[in-house]
Amino acid sequence: MVILASNHNTEHDRAVKLSYGGQMPRADAARNRRSLLDAASAELAAHGLDVSIARIAARAGVAKGTVFNHFPSKEDLVAEIFGDRVAGLVALGEGLRDAVDPGSALLQFMTAGIELHANDRSLCEAAASISRADPRVREASEGLAQVAEDLTGAARRAGVIRADVTGHDIVLLFNAAAQAAAPLGDTVPGLWRRYLHLIFDGLRPEAAHQLPVAAPTTEDFNTAAQNARANTLDQRNRHR
Repeated sequence: MVILASNHNTEHDRAVKLSYGGQMPRADAARNRRSLLDAASAELAAHGLDVSIARIAARAGVAKGTVFNHFPSKEDLVAEIFGDRVAGLVALGEGLRDAVDPGSALLQFMTAGIELHANDRSLCEAAASISRADPRVREASEGLAQVAEDLTGAARRAGVIRADVTGHDIVLLFNAAAQAAAPLGDTVPGLWRRYLHLIFDGLRPEAAHQLPVAAPTTEDFNTAAQNARANTLDQRNRHR
């Protein structure tokens, strides 16, 4: 996945400041934090959501207490990683806004988004359960929705995709292609690219028919996130 460093760093710095009361951390603290994020991302990808904080700390080469000094809970850690990854995707999209070929730009953006989902399924599943009340998740989600709509709008105006496709549709389709390939993901690496191109061909205006249901709205996403959070809290309370 291509990441445009300047915008990505800006988004990442903002997320770090949120976690440090609006101030940038010392250099050694920042290095520990980066090490923890890289270790946690790798462990989540390899072992899923049940990976222990102790395992993450060992991979990062720090004490378990150091993890909690930076991130009070695993949920905080996942939110930070999610925000970091999505910031890279948003930066890519922002760099494609003025592309000469809007169709190719949208395809490149979708390729990066689906690759993120295919390679980090556990992270995306975990982030989906975190409330949008978390400022890192909210900012990342809103930025992604905006750049997806910008690129989709340009492709609509150019006539390369059907007129009723929205940025929200595109974001949801990231997961669709990744999930389609998931059962054979380890056996046939890169299979998600087949489903990406099947989906993209389906977005083209030729022979398009009216869709039976309207595209989801931002309010729909907010409601779904609130319901997911409420269900998670309810399950936790039941197990106490």
